[in-house]
Amino acid sequence: MELTDDVVYSLILLLSVPVGSAVKLIPSPELKKAVCTIIGIVAAFLTIGGHILHPLFSSVASILAIKIVGPRKCHIFLFFGCFGYLAFFRTCHYFGIPKVSPISNAVQLFVTLRLIGLGFEIHDSYRELSSQEGSAEERHLRKQYVCIDPSSVDMFQYAFCFIGQFAGPYYKYRTYQDMIYSPRTSEIPSMGPLIPRLKQLPLIGVTYLFFSYFFNIQYTQTDEFYEHPFWFRLFYMVPMFTIFRTRLYMAWILSESMCMTSGLGAYPEASQPKCGQGPTDLKKLHESYESKDSVEYNYETIHSLSIYGCELGRTTKEGLRSWNMTVQYWLATYCHRRVPNSLKAYRVAITMTVSAFWHGIYPGYYLSFLLVPVVLMAEDNMRAAFRHGSQRWIESFDWACWFFKMRAFDYMCMGFLLLRLDYTLRYWKSIYFLGHVVTVLFLIIGMLFKKKSPTNVDTSSKMKEKVKSN
Repeated sequence: MELTDDVVYSLILLLSVPVGSAVKLIPSPELKKAVCTIIGIVAAFLTIGGHILHPLFSSVASILAIKIVGPRKCHIFLFFGCFGYLAFFRTCHYFGIPKVSPISNAVQLFVTLRLIGLGFEIHDSYRELSSQEGSAEERHLRKQYVCIDPSSVDMFQYAFCFIGQFAGPYYKYRTYQDMIYSPRTSEIPSMGPLIPRLKQLPLIGVTYLFFSYFFNIQYTQTDEFYEHPFWFRLFYMVPMFTIFRTRLYMAWILSESMCMTSGLGAYPEASQPKCGQGPTDLKKLHESYESKDSVEYNYETIHSLSIYGCELGRTTKEGLRSWNMTVQYWLATYCHRRVPNSLKAYRVAITMTVSAFWHGIYPGYYLSFLLVPVVLMAEDNMRAAFRHGSQRWIESFDWACWFFKMRAFDYMCMGFLLLRLDYTLRYWKSIYFLGHVVTVLFLIIGMLFKKKSPTNVDTSSKMKEKVKSN
């Protein structure tokens, strides 16, 4: 019996969790790096075969670019070079090269994030080392706990580390280096933070299997589907998004579990680690490492998913921030914040376009992602116009906002699943482009009423009084 991609994908993630525990016990940093790399290469070769040449080529070419171009410009070369190769990777079948599988696509996606992120880390380290900002102590701490100077072999090993290779999370080279050279590996907990995460899997798995049994995306591509009444077609996107997100929930929980068993992303709680970034209080980090007392750790650095935020967050912004959080960090750090000030007004649109391109070249991704900035603007306008008054009204408004947030995600998810332009537009047309219509309607209503909103009037009056007093 031939195993499906989903089964292979699940087996890889499940097996990686106990493998991480074995890796954590390796005392030698050099041996640990070698083992992580060998497992990564073997796992990739066994699952994607000859397609492993794509991430191999990307890695070697990126390392050469870093060495040739140098730290001042390497981040720019890697950003456009890796994304350029990603475009070729997805269209290589037009050039006589075998079409890539979904699993090989997953591997290439995260190799791309790691390599581009590596270029930015090297560039930022170069700038940091030549900077005179802050006190001597602050500069020393940043040099010791933030800056990186990897060799070519180090970079290759990072690119092919098996942790997060197929489903994330994204983690910086510095996070990887800290795992390898952790001074107190034996103290880092794994089972304590792991068990609560794994307890979420049964309910999510049952939900996924239940909805998958009754609904599937292929049915929306048949003529029979469009013979059903409007309410059925409209409702169908709800279970589709349920299947979509529960499937990813399971993958991300197992990926986080893999990090926890291996000790990747564990930092002293006193250092206030943030998702993707790592420690933010370097002085406390140093004190924790130097202390002879026991230290509390957390795994916030590799935290990819907040199910509460995804499911019960009241706003679209909160939902987005709770979803694939380490990739959100990558997009914010290496895309959104790097957009020149001359293009500041287009930062969200540019970031969403980059995100869509990273996911794939299918039109469905772009149709969905480029609707996000409009949804965010509509939501902000409606909140500015109507979210004021009694506490009961605000709570009612927040729940209404939550309802429309979920329906917006249902609607955009269909573009992610149908992918093709004709399939996506046919489905949206069958429900009269309701997601677009409601979004534009809210955008206009919010713009009209927020000008008359008591909150905005009060704010405007206070500003005028402040100007007069000055």
